[in-house]
Amino acid sequence: MSILVVTGTDTGVGKTVVTAAVASLARERGSSVAVLKPAQTGVSDTEPGDVDDIIRLSGVRTTFESARYPAALSPAAAARLAGLPPVSLARVADRVGELADSHRLVIVEGAGGLLVRFDEEGATLADLARALSAPVLLVTRAGLGTLNHTALTLEAMAHRGLEPAGVVIGSWPAEPGVAERSNVADLEMLAARPLAGALPEGAGLLGRDAFARAARSGLGPALGGGFDPAAFRTTLRLSP
Repeated sequence: MSILVVTGTDTGVGKTVVTAAVASLARERGSSVAVLKPAQTGVSDTEPGDVDDIIRLSGVRTTFESARYPAALSPAAAARLAGLPPVSLARVADRVGELADSHRLVIVEGAGGLLVRFDEEGATLADLARALSAPVLLVTRAGLGTLNHTALTLEAMAHRGLEPAGVVIGSWPAEPGVAERSNVADLEMLAARPLAGALPEGAGLLGRDAFARAARSGLGPALGGGFDPAAFRTTLRLSP
């Protein structure tokens, strides 16, 4: 039984693609996998959400979405605007616990960043991870701005006693610039460990078989893949 919480330094950093990649590799190993999204915002009831992308990419079909709000806002703000009840993270924690009793791996994908509010009392994904005693996988951007956002998120995790499961770059460009290549060493310094992975740009547009290959090469052994951070670093030599 294992629970993994996936968060990001911001919205749009690749959390869903990373979640799908972890799920894909676990499924490939024959593990029973469930994925739960506590709150989906920014899509209507008739539009596909993040769990639909996870199903398409990973083939994992045991997926759950606890609440959906049409406005592209934080879950708390989107619920307030829609006049709908906010997400109850206590109920989410109970549901995750139930799933963990019957699945080898349960992945919880957050909305936005670690401290985005889910209700008017200020409950966050960090609170959920702490209630579940679950490690947190942090998904970051590759380019400018990522170092400050990553440092702040890791600091918030440490302050709350959360166990880091690693840092993954959610979208590594096909032609990285000097900022992206330089940031890798700094991201590893901030995390105090090698990168846990770097998924290629556009991975979320791949078919399932190609996505599985990208997951295997883009995530490290702790997440079920073969990503080698030392080998990755050798491709990042900067010109003087």
